[in-house]
Amino acid sequence: MPYPCATLKELAVSSDQTLAFETNCHIFDGCGFPAPGLHSFKFEPLFSVGGFDFNKPMLLALLGTVAIVWFFWAAFGRAKVVPGKLQMVGEAGYDFVRRGLVYEALGKKEGEKYVPFMVALFFFVWIMNLWSIIPVAQFPVTSIIAFPAGLAAIVYILWMYLTFKKHGFVGGWKNITGYDKQLGAILPMIVVIEFFSNVIIRPFTHAVRLFANMFAGHLLLLMFTIGTWYLLNGIGIAYAGASFVMTILLTAFELFIQAVQAYVFVLLACNYVQGALAEHH
Repeated sequence: MPYPCATLKELAVSSDQTLAFETNCHIFDGCGFPAPGLHSFKFEPLFSVGGFDFNKPMLLALLGTVAIVWFFWAAFGRAKVVPGKLQMVGEAGYDFVRRGLVYEALGKKEGEKYVPFMVALFFFVWIMNLWSIIPVAQFPVTSIIAFPAGLAAIVYILWMYLTFKKHGFVGGWKNITGYDKQLGAILPMIVVIEFFSNVIIRPFTHAVRLFANMFAGHLLLLMFTIGTWYLLNGIGIAYAGASFVMTILLTAFELFIQAVQAYVFVLLACNYVQGALAEHH
């Protein structure tokens, strides 16, 4: 099964909650369906150091970071004029972000300096999403709100820094609030709306868009995976087959969504940088 129920061993659950894989619980056995929920996103610490708990999502984030650094180091550490297979893959990924995202939003001249950051951001988000369908790991790190929020905060700080660096203190606030005298009587309302939209709502939606998609996708995969196991009894086997097919289809769909969400997250980051550098009118 591409998303086995064994991942539930990681869950922090109450003592009275029945887990199907541990008790051989199936339909018609008199036990209820162990539906996934918020407990599916809680993990016991792997270890603690000075009151700091290190759990599975943190481990996956660390492993993902190491994997990305290793890949690009291996691909470009000894770059050749005639690239090998690994270098070709690395160049294709790098060029996809550079031309498909950064250049499109910022232009070649202005955007070149931001390419390394955007490439790192894209592949980090993508790998954090991809853990969801990798055997043994099988958990999207970005379904924990702290990770998308941290990434969105980095983009937000960069956006603020570039805005005030480009336009100065007064000009920066004009850029953020959409200040334009030509708006006349509605200017105060526009300033208030733009302020809340850009300063408060923007970083929130940037983080939640990624988090919500990965959270919902993981719940759906768990639902049909656990359902497949739970229905393996009597006439329920026929329904288990249908549930298994849905698990396969959702896994393929999730693979697509993971890449799309990484793309959208970086696209928005590029648009924010472009807005910070744009001349205020």
